[in-house]
Amino acid sequence: MTQSFDGKVALITGGASGIGRVAAQAFAREGASILVSDFDTDGLRETVRLITIAGGKAASVKADVTQASDVKAMVAEVQHCYGRLDFALNNAGIDGARARTADYPEDIWKQVLDVNLSGVFFCMKYEIPLMLQHGGGVIINMSSVAGVTGFVAHSAYTASKHGVIGLTKTAALEYAKMGIRVNAICPCYTRTPMVERIVSLEPALAEKLKSRIPLGRLGTPEEIAAAAIYLCSDAGSFINGHSLLMDGGIMAE
Repeated sequence: MTQSFDGKVALITGGASGIGRVAAQAFAREGASILVSDFDTDGLRETVRLITIAGGKAASVKADVTQASDVKAMVAEVQHCYGRLDFALNNAGIDGARARTADYPEDIWKQVLDVNLSGVFFCMKYEIPLMLQHGGGVIINMSSVAGVTGFVAHSAYTASKHGVIGLTKTAALEYAKMGIRVNAICPCYTRTPMVERIVSLEPALAEKLKSRIPLGRLGTPEEIAAAAIYLCSDAGSFINGHSLLMDGGIMAE
């Protein structure tokens, strides 16, 4: 551990697998105490186990980010366990259905917006007051390359991720002078369980996805986690209200 975050506390939603788990491990290696949240309790236990056997400090809480009461209790658990909150990675998200806009199922639309957008709002609503109690902190919201461009057959996902960027910019302006920085990360196709699940249904899809990326490969959770560490570090201290594209060059075309 480098201990650059020694004495700091990080809250990570969607921490039972994928980017959330890898990020939790990365923050722990930097010395932060971790609270991971998800609705997958088995996955949470495994994340905590991986951190603790590596010498880190971690706890978990089951929470549904679509429920304000769950999120409020989640943040209360951070305060109970560690007494403060310095970093938050609002990472919980779902992909939804694949259908053109006129055919998109209304129930799935609501579900995606509830998780991906309202979930981020609820998290910030309750994270910010706790951060302010100790002079500020850093919030990172997980958006997507779909938050800055259209994404055919994913209207709900695209709308939710655009909304995350809007929320990020607004909160960044509101709390900058109070010591809180708020940024977003916008990955493209990353080797997470969600993407692997989609690819498993269409084996040829992996190569198709790679062909859309100028770098010729998918991103990794480790790369996303490294970016989150940087944004929370002193090296990223002048970055606020920014949406960091991690898309292998897609938006450069």
